[in-house]
Amino acid sequence: MKDTFKHKGMRQQLVATISEKGIRDERVLAAIGKIPRHLFMDSGFIDHAYVDKAFPIGADQTISQPYTVAFQTELLQVEKGDKILEIGTGSGYQTAVLLELGAKVYSIERQKELFKKTSKFLPKLGYRPKKLIFGDGYKGLPEEAPFDGIIVTAGAPFVPKPLMSQLAIGGRLVIPVGDEVQIMTLFIRKGEKEFEKHEFGEFRFVPLLENKN
Repeated sequence: MKDTFKHKGMRQQLVATISEKGIRDERVLAAIGKIPRHLFMDSGFIDHAYVDKAFPIGADQTISQPYTVAFQTELLQVEKGDKILEIGTGSGYQTAVLLELGAKVYSIERQKELFKKTSKFLPKLGYRPKKLIFGDGYKGLPEEAPFDGIIVTAGAPFVPKPLMSQLAIGGRLVIPVGDEVQIMTLFIRKGEKEFEKHEFGEFRFVPLLENKN
């Protein structure tokens, strides 16, 4: 669990790379610059930890590309103390970014293997989500709603209705929608039944899986 000067230097290069690609939020860049991404990866990929690419983490899942993590986080516009629901804990890297921004994070993972690994691992690094749950992300977390923000870190073939309903008025849902290729989509809840929708180009995610538990 070492984080060396070399790692820190590589992280600063990564921050410069994603900044050049258009990430502007200083707080998001600072979080990426602080979190030891190499510790979230399988040992075979550690040399690639600060390359701006996605890599496998087991259970047919990936740790997202840092640019994608930063892009989604920037769209969420997290304020300190915001209640954020994350669908797809995965390695816990995105969770750590949200926690660095001062969010209260509730996260759902439906791969048992990853859930067990990440729920033990995050506290070791000092990252403590409010709740880490093994369950079906399509259903969200109604007992903790409403949320100021919801972030989905896997490709959803459609927008799950429960997630829309669990958003606070003024809240933001960031979700990649599509089958083979996803369109990064932002919904802002304007009223009980009113949502504003924005689209931000193509991304590729592993699929958001349903009812596999």
